[in-house]
Amino acid sequence: MRGRSLTGRIYMARSPDKCTWCGTAVDPSDGFRAAEHAGDRGAVFCRLEHVVPWGIQGAHWEAGEPLEPAGTDRAAECSLCGTSLGEAHVVLIRHRGEHRIPDGFCSVEHLVEWAKAGGRYG
Repeated sequence: MRGRSLTGRIYMARSPDKCTWCGTAVDPSDGFRAAEHAGDRGAVFCRLEHVVPWGIQGAHWEAGEPLEPAGTDRAAECSLCGTSLGEAHVVLIRHRGEHRIPDGFCSVEHLVEWAKAGGRYG
């Protein structure tokens, strides 16, 4: 199956997605997908809590960004500090059924701090 990344590049869909941290299968309608466009890399998480140890231990990315619908990379400022996002930023997209809930971050460190605080609803 083919699809487009957030930047429009065509990729083969990874099937099934596995959590980058623990290896558990992640349903396409659940979990979290992180992407760093500047490095063309991504990560998948079954739970928000898995972002924290992943980031602390060096944020080991997978090649290629996760496939997402157009328009999910609309974050203009960091969800932690409010700074305008530059070219090299991180996007975390929550998959909840058919819904995609994006948050942007200026760095992996800010993503980790945001996740430690409970994320969007912490």
